[in-house]
Amino acid sequence: MPHNVHPPETDLLLPLPQEGEQWDPHTIHTHYFGFSIPEAGIGAFLYARYMPAASVTHGGVCIFRGTDNVHVTDIDFLDYEIGMPWPEVDGTTFRTANGLQIEFLEPGRVARITYTSSDGQTSLDVTQTAVTPLLARGHIMPGEELRQDPARNPGGSEQVMHVTGELVLRGERFAVDCHAPRDRSWNQIRVERQGAVPVPPVGWSPMYFGPDLIFNQISFEAPDTAPAWEGVYEVPADRPCHHYAWVVRDGVPYEITRVRRNVLEYDPEIFMATRQEIEAEDESGHVYRFTGEAIATATIPAWPNASFHDSVYRWEAEDGRVAHATYQEIWFDDYQRAMKERFRAAPASA
Repeated sequence: MPHNVHPPETDLLLPLPQEGEQWDPHTIHTHYFGFSIPEAGIGAFLYARYMPAASVTHGGVCIFRGTDNVHVTDIDFLDYEIGMPWPEVDGTTFRTANGLQIEFLEPGRVARITYTSSDGQTSLDVTQTAVTPLLARGHIMPGEELRQDPARNPGGSEQVMHVTGELVLRGERFAVDCHAPRDRSWNQIRVERQGAVPVPPVGWSPMYFGPDLIFNQISFEAPDTAPAWEGVYEVPADRPCHHYAWVVRDGVPYEITRVRRNVLEYDPEIFMATRQEIEAEDESGHVYRFTGEAIATATIPAWPNASFHDSVYRWEAEDGRVAHATYQEIWFDDYQRAMKERFRAAPASA
């Protein structure tokens, strides 16, 4: 059994320093929710990053459609702020200054996410109901675990949700009915760049095919696939490609012990993976194979000192079943420069 389960009340953790306390300025709490409308090529990134040392909030709503979103302002709807005040907290409801509201109707299991733009032309009202337990997750970026303060009980969770409701996008109405992950962190110290561990681009690929097959991993491309990061980073031969992965097969959770992610195609403008295949093996020796292709991609402003991208992916399992879900990728400036040079040189070499 790979994971502990967090108690429901961890959904509500949003501590602030007490009088006289000084916290590391990189301490964060987060809430992330998302959803997709595959038939319309639409993805949603809904995020709040709370920085308790400064008592400020960073986040908002990003709605994107299609694959031509090169800059953050290309996406269909963007209301994302860097320095908002601490959110309003009313019992189990959190509301940011720009109107993103997260209401935990049943902590650990059911959340309602609502938002309406200032002009009233864009809004969303979705209810997310858990289809997996509130699984414990330690950290996101490699090296982050080395900086935590155990005295503050840092933690994180992930959960796959059934999302239903409605999106109104600049006056156009869409029904929402999908499966999507959510995650959160609390009391974690996350250094964006200076002193961070150099690492190739990291990709997160949750997938829900049904209650008998739910897969989740975060990894970099395998060294034996001629990855785009080759020559930019040195990765020890014995280092696993993944640092977090699990699967639920026939209702039973298993730890993933090996991940081999092979990117077949990159977007020529934003450089994220747009076609890839994943092979993974669990602790029982069962092997899984998935192929995926992006049907929507976007540059997202959530981590401005890095290049962060969200997408809607169409994944296919070996048995032919299809799942649509977010695929997210993040990297730093050294990789961005290398990819820019690579694509600049491609026409001449061709």
